[in-house]
Amino acid sequence: MCLESLTHLLAVKNNIMQNYQHFVGIDVSKDTLDYAVVCDGIQAFYLQTENTIIGIKTFIKALKKIGVLNFKDVVFCMEHTGIYCHHLVSYLTSSQYDLWLESPVQIKKSLGIQRGKNDKVDAKRIAMYAFKNRDAVSLWQPPRKEILKLKHLSSVRNRIIKTIGILSKIFIEKSFYDTELIQMTKTNTRASLKALKEDLERTNNAINEIIKNDEQLNHLFNLVSSVDGIGAVSATQIIIATNEFKTITTGKKFACYCGVVPFEHQSGSSVRGKSRVSKMANMNLKKCLHMAALSAMHYSVEMQDFFNRKVAEGKNKMSVINAVRNKLILRVFACVRDNRPYSKDYVYLAR
Repeated sequence: MCLESLTHLLAVKNNIMQNYQHFVGIDVSKDTLDYAVVCDGIQAFYLQTENTIIGIKTFIKALKKIGVLNFKDVVFCMEHTGIYCHHLVSYLTSSQYDLWLESPVQIKKSLGIQRGKNDKVDAKRIAMYAFKNRDAVSLWQPPRKEILKLKHLSSVRNRIIKTIGILSKIFIEKSFYDTELIQMTKTNTRASLKALKEDLERTNNAINEIIKNDEQLNHLFNLVSSVDGIGAVSATQIIIATNEFKTITTGKKFACYCGVVPFEHQSGSSVRGKSRVSKMANMNLKKCLHMAALSAMHYSVEMQDFFNRKVAEGKNKMSVINAVRNKLILRVFACVRDNRPYSKDYVYLAR
């Protein structure tokens, strides 16, 4: 790294540390929000409100009463808890306050040994986490409305597919049931299955319409789906998970996020475990990539040859499939980085 780049990074780091004077940790639950304000490593304020817009405004007013007037000095840190943090995230982003959404596992493992927990204590721990890691603040980038719609529809789609699978399972295992029971089940679930399949088709059409009508999404979708094996569902999930490649910008980080990167398990001369992938991953995405890898190996001669060659060398089949998943990820990110569709005949020219 050149001296100018290092100087710039240090300047940014010092600027972050100087800007934030108040670190607000928020513990989010379905009904309540617990706020703890830390200043100079000491808890200065605590308040609990309802998990509503009115409750959030009550806390902001309370902050102003204790002397916090410049909100550029404040960073709000909270765990990503799905729909329960919707009101809070919407209000803070619309007010242009600095928001730090962090993984619950990251916060928990960084705190060391902890005894006992309640909402008040958790809020303080989150605030202390933000204070101690103030030189590594990662402000949240809110996704566009189109991405939020896609995410919601994808969630609905998964629920519909899961419900169809539950209702259809008896027909898959029909050899274990009497014919009369199977026929009775068909009669009682026919209408539900038909309606669910129609809902699934409508949901898929709605997802396709959003992508088709948005120029940026349509362009990204075409780039991602140009890679052999990456279908419409996988391409959509990748775009959602990366926030249009704004939050996760490199293939290596995304591969780690999806749980397809093997990590060493060694210590000294006594512990010599095999390299394994981590279970701390987005398992839905990993499942999508697994199906994409199987599809790529079925339709791509190159991937078939790669799989057969590695298996012939004695590699474990699942390890080779994992390598194929990694290849697909790196190809997707290369296409987005270079802003070009995937080409089998592409020749890399060193610059």
